[in-house]
Amino acid sequence: MQKLKEKLKIIECPRDAMQGWPHFIPTEKKVEYLNSLLKVGFDTIDFGSFVSPKAIPQMADTHEVIQRLDVTGTATKLLAIVANERGALEASAYEAITYLGYPFSVSETFQQRNTNSSIAVAVDTVKKIQEICTRHGKKLVLYISMGFGNPYGDPYDETIVYEWVEKMQQLGIRIISLADTVGVATPEQVADMTAYVIEHFPGIETGVHLHSTPLNRIFKIEAAYKAGCRRFDGALMGIGGCPMANDDLVGNMDTVQMLHFFSKLDEQPEVNEAALQHSLQLAATTFI
Repeated sequence: MQKLKEKLKIIECPRDAMQGWPHFIPTEKKVEYLNSLLKVGFDTIDFGSFVSPKAIPQMADTHEVIQRLDVTGTATKLLAIVANERGALEASAYEAITYLGYPFSVSETFQQRNTNSSIAVAVDTVKKIQEICTRHGKKLVLYISMGFGNPYGDPYDETIVYEWVEKMQQLGIRIISLADTVGVATPEQVADMTAYVIEHFPGIETGVHLHSTPLNRIFKIEAAYKAGCRRFDGALMGIGGCPMANDDLVGNMDTVQMLHFFSKLDEQPEVNEAALQHSLQLAATTFI
C-alpha cells in the first residue's frame, strides 16, 4: 500500500520573536498581531509562554493575551511554552490551547540557564507535564534544545541526541522538534540527524526549529525537507532566535522565505495571502 503524502506543517513562532525583544510590546499590539496570524492558515501558532515573568518579562501578559484571541473560524492551533509543572497546569486550563511545548536541553549548562534545573530534574518535569497533557487532552511538543551542539563545552555528539529522543518516546512523547538553538548546525548535520530520527523513530512526528544567519536559512530548510521533515518552525521576517548566540544575525527561519521555497516544490500549504500581507505589515510596526 502506498504511503499517504505527509502534510507540510508551518508552525509560526511569534512568541520566539517577541520574547527577546528589547522593549515590552503592549498587550494590545500582541493581541492584534496574533489575531492576524490566526487568519493566515498556519498549522500552529506558538503564541506565548506560561513562565516566570521575572525570567521572561515580555511574556508576563500571556494570560490576558490568550483570553483575547479569536480562534473561531480558524483551523490553526495554539501552542504555549512551559518550563515546569505549574506552567503546564496554567496552560492546560485554556481550552483554546492544543499544544504545550517544553524545551529539553541536551546541554546541562543551557538546561540550568533556560529552566533553572538540571537535565535529571528536567526528565522528571517532562514526565509530569506529559501526565498533565494526558489528563487535560493536550499534546506535548518536546524541543531538543542545543540539539546540534552548544557553545559551553558541554559533552555533545549526535548519539546523545538520539538516546534522548528514544527516552522521550518511551515516555509517550509523540512530537519532537530538533532545535538548533544557537545556529551552529550545518546543512549536512541537519540532513543527517533529521533523517536518522525519522528513520529510527517512525512513531515520532519529527520537526525542526532552526536558527540561522540569513545566508544559510534556505540551505538548512532544504536539508531538513530532503531528509523527510514536514514540520517546520519559523517567524515572519526571521525575527527572534536565541539571545545566547554569538552572532546578532542569527535568527529564526523566515516564514515567507520558507513558503516561497515550498511553493517551488508544489508543497506550499494553503495560506490566505491577504492575511499574510496584513500580518507582515503589523510585524513591521510591532518589532520596531
